[in-house]
Amino acid sequence: MDLVPALEEPLKKVLGPATAKVMAEHLGLHTVGDLLHHYPRRYEERGRLTHLADLPMDEHVTVVAQVADARLHTFASAKAPRGKGQRLEVTITDGSGRLQLVFFGNGVHKPHKELLPGTRALFAGKVSVFNRRLQLAHPAYELLRGGTEDAAETVDSWAGALIPIYPATAKLESWKLAKAVQTVLPSAQEAIDPLPDSLREGRGMVSLPEALLKIHRPHTKADVEDARTRLKWDEAFVLQVALARRRHADAQLPAVARRPAPDGLLTAFDAKLPFTLTEGQRKVSAEIFGDLATEHPMHRLLQGEVGSGKTMVALRAMLAVVDAGGQAAMLAPTEVLAQQHHRSVTEMMGELAEGGMLGGSEHATKVVLLTGSMGAAARRQALLDLVTGEAGIVIGTHALIEDKVQFHDLGLVVVDEQHRFGVEQRDALRGKGHSQGERRTPHLLVMTATPIPRTVAMTVFGDLETSVLDQLPAGRSPIASHVVPAADKPHFLARAWERVREEVGNGHQAYVVCPRIGDEEDDPKKKKSPPEGDADKRPPLAVLDVADQLSKGPLQGLRVEVLHGRMQPDDKDAVMRRFAAGETDVLVATTVIEVGVNVPNATAMVIMDADRFGVSQLHQLRGRVGRGSAAGLCLLVTEMPEASAARQRLNAVASTLDGFELSRIDLEQRREGDVLGQAQSGARTSLRMLAVIEDEEVIAEAREEAAAVVAADPDLTRLPGLRTALDALLDEEREQYLDKG
Repeated sequence: MDLVPALEEPLKKVLGPATAKVMAEHLGLHTVGDLLHHYPRRYEERGRLTHLADLPMDEHVTVVAQVADARLHTFASAKAPRGKGQRLEVTITDGSGRLQLVFFGNGVHKPHKELLPGTRALFAGKVSVFNRRLQLAHPAYELLRGGTEDAAETVDSWAGALIPIYPATAKLESWKLAKAVQTVLPSAQEAIDPLPDSLREGRGMVSLPEALLKIHRPHTKADVEDARTRLKWDEAFVLQVALARRRHADAQLPAVARRPAPDGLLTAFDAKLPFTLTEGQRKVSAEIFGDLATEHPMHRLLQGEVGSGKTMVALRAMLAVVDAGGQAAMLAPTEVLAQQHHRSVTEMMGELAEGGMLGGSEHATKVVLLTGSMGAAARRQALLDLVTGEAGIVIGTHALIEDKVQFHDLGLVVVDEQHRFGVEQRDALRGKGHSQGERRTPHLLVMTATPIPRTVAMTVFGDLETSVLDQLPAGRSPIASHVVPAADKPHFLARAWERVREEVGNGHQAYVVCPRIGDEEDDPKKKKSPPEGDADKRPPLAVLDVADQLSKGPLQGLRVEVLHGRMQPDDKDAVMRRFAAGETDVLVATTVIEVGVNVPNATAMVIMDADRFGVSQLHQLRGRVGRGSAAGLCLLVTEMPEASAARQRLNAVASTLDGFELSRIDLEQRREGDVLGQAQSGARTSLRMLAVIEDEEVIAEAREEAAAVVAADPDLTRLPGLRTALDALLDEEREQYLDKG
């Protein structure tokens, strides 16, 4: 790989092994280029003070403040019984708020001499509360005025009035990072620009070397703005070029056009449907059928609200392919979900799923299930049905990917809940496609029930065309959601169990969801000690414990069963069958029921420790109720206090059923890296400056520009700087970055 030598220089050569080791271990920075792309989080203005009232709890912060007063206390302790123990308390202020700094023991001498009233400094440490007051214990600090010669030289040598504050750690304060950046900054002049000159000049953006200088050593706020605009474009554009190249490469692959036969299987299926498709289902089906009719493989993302009828759309696409002489495979993330899909597909198809059997329709095909836990005989039969073409549709788990599984003519792969699969699994299944002895790439339909804002779809799923189902089918019932504050109001929890009994008394069923199983104690690998400082926090509630307590307590007399991921597959299936048949009143489960489980008679759900789940996961879980004609009820039980961020998150979930609105709230509350999840894992040039919610315009424009560049020069032969940037993003392990993890 032809990389820029100066920017690829290891930091240990430039900064020394000790500093380089801390940077590598704590910040993941290894080269000069990595450090130059570690941008300041914000800037403090020289002479201005930080607003102390807004400091976040339990986070490592860096602030600029002034010493208001300093007091040295002497006290007796086990180590100093004669009253020789010392504690220095320093109060710093921003003029409106105050923050206490505390130094103990041998650590008091230097700050006692240096932190005199009126002194300004940068302070760094973890914010905690003591006696109801915010404090930093043993913070590191760097004097801004009247300090040591070294400190004054460090800060005052920065040319501008803006002091950069870097994302730092307890081991490496912001000002030490600033010194390290100062050392490597001359190398920024050698950074090769990935943007084509015409694009950069057309949009009036500064060059990459200039952007790096301005982001680290700005003279004015305008400098920061220029640099940020430019660096956001770099991240958006390089990523979109990578995605555009993937779309371009996929468009060159050969596929078999699959057009449904007139008056065939699809027509027969549509004729027996007891309901009309929604307008959204018809529109999305038309988009999919248009893609299937071309000789290049479809790459489409189907995202839709919980219960919007995605399975029906996918099934009609599979039937169209079977009609056209091909086979369709649906890949599900869990055995519970694969079995559920197999049951619902065969029920919807009726005699059309009985191909080759007595009583099967003339248009019928065979629908087989393939999972890792199947018995040998059933497995042999399923494999035979696939290789002979007897089975038009197969639904399965990762077992579909194994080498032994061969198809007669695989025409369509449907991936359910795409985020649960890696690219190698998706491609292994698509690699099984061939037609008339020639290798042909099957069409691909990816489904997700997690609503995704448009910007994330463009960024994470940028190599796929997107279809959205945002209408609920007729007959779906509303779901009432409420937060149950178990700690503040224990009688609310008692009322929740009364509501469950009432639902069961009315002939319905309920789910109780818990964050963990409860047999982790038997498995040393699963045992986790509480995080440091959390020793007094109780572990999350467990399925086995809660089921036991409910059976003996508030739900005594009801038929309560458990379901979790470590049960034997046959047992899981038996539990789901009994629940679906109405033989169980209450199912206490982990999130194995999160997606795809469809029991229309289940009307109530109680989610224990709801604050331990993410927004989209809560929305998914809630979507398991209200699937029939009776109204749904979802109760979010939490012990978190009213003012906490977790409680605000639960209030947001309770306030709306709009998954797209919730995904936006989710995105705003989480860090960017969490949002893109594993899609971003390992990427050295992951998104540092680009914010996928705020920068929708940049992402959309970068996508257009990238498509034009790739159409004109797919191999980027005339853009060596862009190729270098792509190589940095896409070495072989990082290819997965673009394949949704």
